[in-house]
Amino acid sequence: MAATVRRQRPRRLPFWALVAILLADLLALSDTLAVMSVDLGSESMKVAIVKPGVPMEIVLNKESRRKTPVTVTLKENERFLGDSAAGMAIKNPKATLRYFQHLLGKQADNPHVALYRDRFPEHELNIDPQRQTVRFQISPQLQFSPEEVLGMVLNYSRSLAEDFAEQPIKDAVITVPAFFNQAERRAVLQAARMAGLKVLQLINDNTATALSYGVFRRKDINSTAQNVMFYDMGSGSTVCTIVTYQTVKTKEAGMQPQLQIRGVGFDRTLGGLEMELRLREHLARLFNEQRKGQKAKDVRENPRAMAKLLREANRLKTVLSANADHMAQIEGLMDDVDFKAKVTRVEFEELCADLFERVPGPVQQALQSAEMSLDEIEQVILVGGATRVPKVQEVLLKAVGKEELGKNINADEAAAMGAVYQAAALSKAFKVKPFVVRDAVIYPILVEFTREVEEEPGVRSLKHNKRVLFSRMGPYPQRKVITFNRYSHDFNFHINYGDLGFLGPEDLRVFGSQNLTTVKLKGVGESFKKYPDYESKGIKAHFNLDESGVLSLDRVESVFETLVEDNPEEESTLTKLGNTISSLFGGGTSSDAKENGTDAVQEEEESPAEGSKEEPGEQVKEETEAPAEDISQPPPPEPKGDAAPEGEKPDDKGSSDKSEAQKPEEKGQSGPEGVPQAPEEEKKQKPARKQKMVEEIGVELAVLDLPDLPEDELARSVQKLEDLTLRDLAKQEREKAANSLEAFIFETQDKLYQPEYQEVSTEEQREEISGKLSAASTWLEDEGFGATTVMLKEKLTELRKLCQGLFFRVEERKKWPERLSALDNLLNHSSIFLKGARLIPEMDQIFTEVEMTTLEKVINDTWAWKNATLAEQAKLPATEKPVLLSKDIEAKMMALDREVQYLLNKAKFTKPRPRPKDKNGTRTEPPVNASAGDQGEKVIPPAGQTEEAKPILEPDKEETATEPADSEPLELGGPGAESEQKEQTAGQKRPLKNDEL
Repeated sequence: MAATVRRQRPRRLPFWALVAILLADLLALSDTLAVMSVDLGSESMKVAIVKPGVPMEIVLNKESRRKTPVTVTLKENERFLGDSAAGMAIKNPKATLRYFQHLLGKQADNPHVALYRDRFPEHELNIDPQRQTVRFQISPQLQFSPEEVLGMVLNYSRSLAEDFAEQPIKDAVITVPAFFNQAERRAVLQAARMAGLKVLQLINDNTATALSYGVFRRKDINSTAQNVMFYDMGSGSTVCTIVTYQTVKTKEAGMQPQLQIRGVGFDRTLGGLEMELRLREHLARLFNEQRKGQKAKDVRENPRAMAKLLREANRLKTVLSANADHMAQIEGLMDDVDFKAKVTRVEFEELCADLFERVPGPVQQALQSAEMSLDEIEQVILVGGATRVPKVQEVLLKAVGKEELGKNINADEAAAMGAVYQAAALSKAFKVKPFVVRDAVIYPILVEFTREVEEEPGVRSLKHNKRVLFSRMGPYPQRKVITFNRYSHDFNFHINYGDLGFLGPEDLRVFGSQNLTTVKLKGVGESFKKYPDYESKGIKAHFNLDESGVLSLDRVESVFETLVEDNPEEESTLTKLGNTISSLFGGGTSSDAKENGTDAVQEEEESPAEGSKEEPGEQVKEETEAPAEDISQPPPPEPKGDAAPEGEKPDDKGSSDKSEAQKPEEKGQSGPEGVPQAPEEEKKQKPARKQKMVEEIGVELAVLDLPDLPEDELARSVQKLEDLTLRDLAKQEREKAANSLEAFIFETQDKLYQPEYQEVSTEEQREEISGKLSAASTWLEDEGFGATTVMLKEKLTELRKLCQGLFFRVEERKKWPERLSALDNLLNHSSIFLKGARLIPEMDQIFTEVEMTTLEKVINDTWAWKNATLAEQAKLPATEKPVLLSKDIEAKMMALDREVQYLLNKAKFTKPRPRPKDKNGTRTEPPVNASAGDQGEKVIPPAGQTEEAKPILEPDKEETATEPADSEPLELGGPGAESEQKEQTAGQKRPLKNDEL
């Protein structure tokens, strides 16, 4: 690939490009007006949405429940999801898949696969030869991977959210267990792709719970650190998390609350499911003992019976949490034999005694990883459904040594609410109050490579090196760069997990492969040949651990550098203006400037290289300038527009480069004391600048832990799920058509015997309709099961057309009283209005004769139409089509109302006419305070002179101000009123002057 020259000054986006980006963002908002979160538990899931006007609400499913079973039933011609699938677990346990998340990201030899086979022997698992993972084999034709089954569940959750939000939803935040490794997280992302979801983030369920807790207690968080422990025991696993809450100063929003994950401990198999399996085994043993002398089969060999026992064990565990004993009973458990047995809480606790002993384990792991003691923990809060078991609370309370356990959080919905808050924060369509989230890496990741070293002259040997990339409990999201300095040819390096000594032997077996990826670089030697005169700055590998906790290798570059003379070019006014506008929009930095940097959020969250922390004394010059070059150091506090060019920001340079970065020419500032520097002096102070050349290196990745699905396989899986969804929709449409036809037949047969329908139909008409309905009912029972949706809809259309006249006559008769009453009221009110309009005196009349005549004609015509139509209708039999139609009545009412409204609007906006005058042209009502002498001084215009010809004089302000308050105010009704008022006032003041005429 051709080399690119890195310019000294950061490139800025042109103004038109920024406008295009902003417009694209605004257009994208139309598709992201609602976001969702899915709290994906082992047994059930909770879905929450945020949309305009609906902040953070749990979605109700079709059964109006707040949580939905994570269960899928797959048959040859139908599929059930959620509660419908849970109901099918008894009838068809082999085709009903549950707890399949335990198989995500695991190969066939994983202990969890064997454990799943032991727990659910009714399922047949075969091996995928390409990835060595397992697949569910429902039948020879039906095979599904765990990712595909999870994709069905996620697609179902999306449909629930869209029905609840009444709009399409694409963006989602999905919760995953904190102990999921890279393979398991990638499996969830692939399942989301199959479901057509855009995953904004995979958030750890413990982090989502902590976020929900902090958001609703924002006012209680201050600069003092508060350590809270969340103990989450769900159906499949247990996670203990230590979280620190405090306010921190952010660059964007000042002081904001923050949560930081400090410690995490977990037990992958400790949960409510294991307790239920113990109870199921106990109930099966009791049932076998009850039938011991009857030579019956073992109940464990009957999948349906075991499914019934598991459901009863789930109910029994819940009841025993609040009662000392309870009677377990199942009708027709096996061979039509009922089962009934009493189980006490003491027996339940004895069955799970070893499980309760494992309760403190995650607490100790969390404290150890956080390097804290129990005295530093302020509160222990319970999360998860299994924490409701009294013995769990008793053992946990003793282990943490607190007075009580916190129960002030919704144990079932906290994670879903925290995840949907994060979804709203990540979405462009919403603006939420900032809450800084600093999650922690549970499994450390390191880079391993081998190089030749010459320890003695002529003696060369291989040395294996390890550099920690992301340390345990380090924060993420985070970007890191590792520089290899002594390589001038193609080489390989490996990305593996670090020290996993905190895991037990069994957990290590479940964890799977500790090797992640082998990276093969191609083109290193060619890059050195291209730039023989340049100084090599090493091979830089850029790593990214994103918000979802998924590691990726962004790129590998070979970097060269040389010194060149600087020939500054004068910027044009347009360029300076464009750069200024770009900096205002955040366009001051470019991809070049970010080579050794990251965005603002990551700079705040990242820490120095972990390799230098673990190996402080080792300074390896061959591979890196430091063991791992950390790109996360935040820049010095400078204005945004004053960022120094990349070539001027080496890690260990003195202040000379800093002064160069603040040149007056680049900053638009004058020299010392505000005097501009001369060009000659400026040239002398400018040293030779560094020119950087970057050559991208080819990368070949070999995934070692669990290969992702190839793109063609992924496309086939997506198509498979889409076909199933279309089949389900077609099935629902057919069922809806069949139900509509059946309902129409029964409802119409019942209507034929109602008096209102018998009144408007003859015996022959009713017999014809009844015969057609009976034939359709017989056809539906005999042949309807094989009928298509189109056939069912056509049959329904035929019957509706047959009954259309009958229904029309009944509906018209129902509407007549109300419509006729409304028409009579409108006619009466219109007649009264017309009479009132004609009584208005001629001088005050605002309606013309044509307008009133038109209204009168419409009123008379409407009366005549009504009387004639009623008379004609009275002559017709009730079984004939009526001539008096409700739509005609409404049309007559609209026409009459339109005429009346026209006149009312004219009266509303017409100004009143001026008051009439006497023969002398003065007002008929002189002012009360006017004297005889004042009236005698008025100027009386000669006959025939118009008002416009009168001289208008301004009134005297003083006399106007002293006018008695009880004098009659002047009316300003028409255009001549104002002139009359001024004339009358002027006649009382002073004689007119010649120059005023």
